[in-house]
Amino acid sequence: MTEPACTERGERVAKARSPKHSLLDLAPLELDCMKTLWPVGEATVREIRERLAPRLPRAYTTIMTIMDRLARKGVVERHKTGRAYVYRAVLGADDARAQALRQVIENFFEGSKEALLAQLGNPPAALPAMAAPAPAAAESEVRADAVPLPPVRFD
Repeated sequence: MTEPACTERGERVAKARSPKHSLLDLAPLELDCMKTLWPVGEATVREIRERLAPRLPRAYTTIMTIMDRLARKGVVERHKTGRAYVYRAVLGADDARAQALRQVIENFFEGSKEALLAQLGNPPAALPAMAAPAPAAAESEVRADAVPLPPVRFD
């Protein structure tokens, strides 16, 4: 949503409102809900849950709590339609990415885009190469995001 602002001549203009909290501060499930909400624009908890369910099944009350938390953080806005709230992101996905990148550049690279680009072009050897995401595992298989345990030795 926008909040009114005034020009030097006192004319009202619309100014985009930023979330109260940084998008970099979102928990993983909060970010998953945002990634689900951005493409559709507006959605209820039920709709968000249904879209998340194939890759990330969660209880309705869990998604309701997450969306309420995002509303309190100022990341989403909501309005009541019938008995349900309809949620809408305060920032679009592109604006959110731009804001997150600005914060990373400011906080980790002292405001230097060149330092960020140099880091991206020359990653430390200690970091593993980024791999393509693993395909979704069947329910009987180990979850793709599970942390592998080291092999056990019985000597």
